[in-house]
Amino acid sequence: MGGRFKSYLLQEETYLMQVYRYIEMNPVRALMVDEPADYFWSSYQCNALGKKSDLLTPHSIYTRLDINEQARQSAYRGLFSHQIEGKLLEDIRQATNKGLALRNDSFFADIESLTGRRVIEGKRGWRKKKNG
Repeated sequence: MGGRFKSYLLQEETYLMQVYRYIEMNPVRALMVDEPADYFWSSYQCNALGKKSDLLTPHSIYTRLDINEQARQSAYRGLFSHQIEGKLLEDIRQATNKGLALRNDSFFADIESLTGRRVIEGKRGWRKKKNG
């Protein structure tokens, strides 16, 4: 079955923890479980509850939540005190579904300059070429 896993460019400092929240709340939004910790395949058990796994390497942004492991896990659980809604939820879904970058506007210019590729969705339809 194709298309199960997706990737897109992400501005880490601003969005990484938000995307963690989005991913780990997916089974809850899909009514598969009541809490993210109840989903077996979630990294929430490791990040929020301290479960050890050889499959997970903590990201440096996660480890910077706190130097103390228990405090870091508590801070991570605190990220889940409210749902992702509104524009942020829309931006994450659009980036995921369309393979676009998840970032702030200044990030676009930097990435487009480095890659020579457009990272925002263009307008659809025919464009009339300018003469001259």
